[in-house]
Amino acid sequence: MRFQKIRAGLAGLLFVLLLSGATGYFAARAAGEEAAGLPAAAGAAMRGIDAEKIRAHVRFLAHDLLEGRGTGARGGDIAAEYMAAQFALDGLKPAGDNGTYMQKVPMVGVRTLPETSFTLAPAQGEPVRLKLLDDFVTNNESQTETAEIDAPVVFVGFGIQAPEYNWDDFKGVDLRGKVVVMFVAEPASDDPKFFKGKALTYYGRWTYKFEEAARQGAVAALVIHRRDLASYGWEVVRSSWGGERSYLQRDATPKLKAAAWIQWDVANRLVGYGGHDLNKLFQAAQSRDFKPIELPVRLKAHLASQLRPFVSNNVLAMLPGANAQRRGEAVLYTAHYDHLGINPAMAGDNIYNGALDNATGCGILLEMARAYASLKEGPARSVYFAAVTAEEQGLLGSEYLGKHPPIAPAKITVDLNYDDLPPLGDPEEVEINGAERTTFYPAVEETARSFGMAIAPDAQPEAGHYYRSDHFSLARVGIPSFSINEGVKFAGHSAEWGMAQHKDYNEHYYHQPTDEYKPEMDFTGDAKMARFGFALGWKAATLPGVAGWQPGDEFEPARKASQKP
Repeated sequence: MRFQKIRAGLAGLLFVLLLSGATGYFAARAAGEEAAGLPAAAGAAMRGIDAEKIRAHVRFLAHDLLEGRGTGARGGDIAAEYMAAQFALDGLKPAGDNGTYMQKVPMVGVRTLPETSFTLAPAQGEPVRLKLLDDFVTNNESQTETAEIDAPVVFVGFGIQAPEYNWDDFKGVDLRGKVVVMFVAEPASDDPKFFKGKALTYYGRWTYKFEEAARQGAVAALVIHRRDLASYGWEVVRSSWGGERSYLQRDATPKLKAAAWIQWDVANRLVGYGGHDLNKLFQAAQSRDFKPIELPVRLKAHLASQLRPFVSNNVLAMLPGANAQRRGEAVLYTAHYDHLGINPAMAGDNIYNGALDNATGCGILLEMARAYASLKEGPARSVYFAAVTAEEQGLLGSEYLGKHPPIAPAKITVDLNYDDLPPLGDPEEVEINGAERTTFYPAVEETARSFGMAIAPDAQPEAGHYYRSDHFSLARVGIPSFSINEGVKFAGHSAEWGMAQHKDYNEHYYHQPTDEYKPEMDFTGDAKMARFGFALGWKAATLPGVAGWQPGDEFEPARKASQKP
């Protein structure tokens, strides 16, 4: 990725900014941010948000010394302590367990060992042994050291049961003790009333596929990977699943012995045993009339896992509300501090530093916290800051936070989340996918206008970004939640340039050791997103009532349930 180079000294910094059109930037900032509708003291605190302070946090959190901030690893624990130390230095109150900044999250690490094997055993013909990491990746969600599978394979289309869309891929077929194989994503649609058109819903996410397969009684689920449907390549799947994966400690919900991804070519061979072509099945699966197909093949699998119980931490801090009647309500800011750690099997650079993902979000969270803490008097409602763990493991830290919040979900008016904000310069757009689903959206629109930013549509609605970051966990318990990010249009560049940067990042940096801090990164935009989020949070903290979901939204029932006495 090519970033604008910024010199280290203040004089050099100002020189480069001026050459790149900084005069226009500062004029727009002054006009927009002065008109953000905040009280004078709050406006001053917002304008004091400093891009270079965000840079310093990112540089530290993405340093090799933190070893990729792996969940349950030394580097991840150091990152949590760093976040807590910064909150303490700001003077924010601890909001974790027993008067501390830490909320303990009991977890189990499951590492799939090399002796794990998958063999396709057709009714006729020779068995075929698949190659771990090249042909498939898998993990044992049941959290046992060994598991044996010898079960028939059933193709279930997209593996979706969605009554609101009159869609059922299972058609009452008994899948207990069987292996299901399914496509990632969901039926294609241009109709916003059918699976939300081009925008991916949660039904298309791999996490839903595994959850539903377990509910149906399957012992294993094989999700078929295709780059365009998953929105990332096999190398991302391999790096994400090639090491230890973490889970919340086992509860009563059903779990799979093998939650797996398989390559498209492997899946084509698998359905070929039944005389089928995978591309034709993909078309057939687009219909409501699709019925599961039992294939003349069994999966014989041996899963060997190394288990590691451990405790990770969410880091929670708060600024008490200034109004005694509103102090028991709150605005919540979130960002995940974890990344993928170290891959010891990889030659060369094997540290997943996670500079953009998500040291940037943490830097923004810390700088907003500092700005709020600098005020002599905060907003009416309390403001909570949560740096959560294990996002890369399936939004686990935020899931635990949603189930064990510092105050009741009904009392949290909004969650504003930050995840992976590329330091590319001054954004002319803000992307807030999901904000339009909340009653808070008019305030979002007003604030974007005051900052001189257009609200950009989701650049990749088919990727289902709303269901891929921590705000989703809070939405599931009813809290109006969304992430804040730049769009693709930056000052001095075309939208096509922004899309090219996005593509380059996805192909060469996302979930790769190459996602590293570079001195030439321009954190102007990250500071702008922090100021924008500060203004939004202040407004949410001072509205007459708490926000909600728009009528008919999928999360509205959870909000109503949380508000019952």
